[in-house]
Amino acid sequence: MATHGGSSNGNRTGSGAPAPRPPDRVRNVALVGRAGAGKTTLAEALVAATGALPRCGRVEDGTTCLDTDEVEVRLQHSVSLAAATVEHAGHRVTLLDTPGAPDFVGELRAALRAADAALFVVSAVAGVDAGTVALWDECRAVGLPRAVVVTQVDRPRADVPAVVRSCREQFGAGVHPLHVLDADGGLSSLLEPRPGDPERDRLRAELIEGVIAESEDESLMDRYLAGEPIEVADLVADLETAVARGDFHPVLCAAAPTGLGVGELLDLLVSAFPSPLERPCPPVDRPDGRPAGHLACDPAGPLVAEVVKTTTDPYLGRISLVRVFSGTLRPDVPVHVAGPGWGGLHPDRHPGRHELDHEADERVGGIACVLGSVLRPVTECPAGDLCAVARLTSAETGDTLSDPAHPLVVPPWSLPEPQLPVAVEAASRTDEDRLAGALTRLAAEDPAVRLERRADTGQLLLWCVGDAHAEVLLDRLRGRCGVAVQTPPVQVPMVETLAGPATVTGRHVKQSGGHGQYAVVVLEGRPGPPGSGVTFSQRVVGGAVPTQFHGSVEKGVRAQAARGVGGDRPLVDVEVVLVDGKAHSVDSSDAAFAAAGALAVRELAAAAGTRVLEPWCAVEVTVPAEHLGPVLGDLAGRRARVTGSVADPERDETTVHAEVPERELLEYARALRSVSHGTGRFTRRPLGHEPAPPAVVADLQPA
Repeated sequence: MATHGGSSNGNRTGSGAPAPRPPDRVRNVALVGRAGAGKTTLAEALVAATGALPRCGRVEDGTTCLDTDEVEVRLQHSVSLAAATVEHAGHRVTLLDTPGAPDFVGELRAALRAADAALFVVSAVAGVDAGTVALWDECRAVGLPRAVVVTQVDRPRADVPAVVRSCREQFGAGVHPLHVLDADGGLSSLLEPRPGDPERDRLRAELIEGVIAESEDESLMDRYLAGEPIEVADLVADLETAVARGDFHPVLCAAAPTGLGVGELLDLLVSAFPSPLERPCPPVDRPDGRPAGHLACDPAGPLVAEVVKTTTDPYLGRISLVRVFSGTLRPDVPVHVAGPGWGGLHPDRHPGRHELDHEADERVGGIACVLGSVLRPVTECPAGDLCAVARLTSAETGDTLSDPAHPLVVPPWSLPEPQLPVAVEAASRTDEDRLAGALTRLAAEDPAVRLERRADTGQLLLWCVGDAHAEVLLDRLRGRCGVAVQTPPVQVPMVETLAGPATVTGRHVKQSGGHGQYAVVVLEGRPGPPGSGVTFSQRVVGGAVPTQFHGSVEKGVRAQAARGVGGDRPLVDVEVVLVDGKAHSVDSSDAAFAAAGALAVRELAAAAGTRVLEPWCAVEVTVPAEHLGPVLGDLAGRRARVTGSVADPERDETTVHAEVPERELLEYARALRSVSHGTGRFTRRPLGHEPAPPAVVADLQPA
């Protein structure tokens, strides 16, 4: 990995990497919180405090230690996972800075897979909102231990006590402040006794009782109840046990610009956060899907690692950020790369489904620990640690690296199903040649995106989680990939059916010397049941149409129905019956009867008339109860039929079941984000077709 400059991602190599540590001396921590809470600023202050970089923070060119993506530099907030590995008090600490916007929950979940604990960042000014609670639930869903840091305590309108109370109300009784702010703006540890302040004494008593209760240290409880003095070292030891069990959440305060609380926070990370040994490894399967048992975080065990982030650098190629769960990853060794099949150019494969998309054996090149844009070569990456691996050409986010002699697969973390379609097309023939490769690279980096080429409209759709996600993807296409793209309106494929019954004759008779073409068919047609497609049958009597030509008539009928009768809208849900016809002993042929069948379908449409049908979807919308009214009102404006709802009192959410025209769902991801203040989510599945109302038909462009 040679030093270079001018890359789009800004990756460069450096020296001074922290030495590999045994798993008990490793801490992997995800910084989680809403956009604007100060996660990246705090992470950079932590990095600077360890001396890993002489300078951290935004500088003249707009870059930072952790915001290395060109889109992040422009938007001034994180849109992807960033990592920084530093050394503190003999421990190797990797900070995983996550995006706070709901569109990038896929990046968050990747970080939660790689981390052993979460540092939950809450602004002392903005406090706790519904989006913050949703992020907390993401961490709780995967059982990740959590601590809370209240940032921006030095800003005007900061109200630390109110924010701590709000955290306790929203996150549960396990939230306890570890420090309080002194009158002079400094921090005072509640682990140390300081008599004379009743409020401080109350908070300290609650903290100690919470630590003892969650750590289940009966001897310490007996000493506490007996009124014996308790050493801070004893409390710290139990604090680590309490945090690791996942129901005790200490609260710290920090002001990154002044350094307030930064040192205390680093100390907490190494003294009270769990190591990889205290977190269970994910389950592993064999490539055929059979369970392979449980892993242990053992550097001497079988190699199992997972790619949690993928980026592409024009100089270094594909760079994979890898969490090693078992074994030790070393340079210049072969590994088996197995992908989970998350979609990509295969829209029939759904996230979370255990189906291998690709497998390959590759040789690891150099490995490095990551400090934002700096890659520092290391000799090995043992279990429990993270590293960057360059030039694994087939590796994508979510892939498993293992021993080729004993390949294993880690089932991927769950991802949201993207629900916002964006049509993309190349602006020129030159861009068209580059577009497919660029989209493939984006899909390899971001499994939350789904690519679909719709056969019914011919459009290439980029399915995104939301507006911000779409903006970032398009920005990367145009910027990093250098592809000029346009985003035409997304087309909803309409179909037609017969408006009523009719009986018609299709004649295909031509004579041009020699053998001619002769076929006459009489068809009855009528509308069929919804979803029935095209059904064909015959009740010809007397051999008017020889049996050998019945299949040819059916072939012509189906081909014409697929092409449509008045343009490019297919004819569906029709029943066609061959009842009569005529044949010629010499001039009749399969081609002639296929042509007569196709002509008869056009005659059926002209005689019976047609109705335009539009696709409908079954939709499930889940929102907090407080936003249910606006969501129902918005659905009513989209011609939705609400079929039921299910309340979840424990989560204070309601899931609404509805049937909605697909046309009304094109912008629904944006609308739901607005009416639910970013807290709603929905899924859809095709339901079939129904007659389109006159207003929709009138709005259609000529077929």
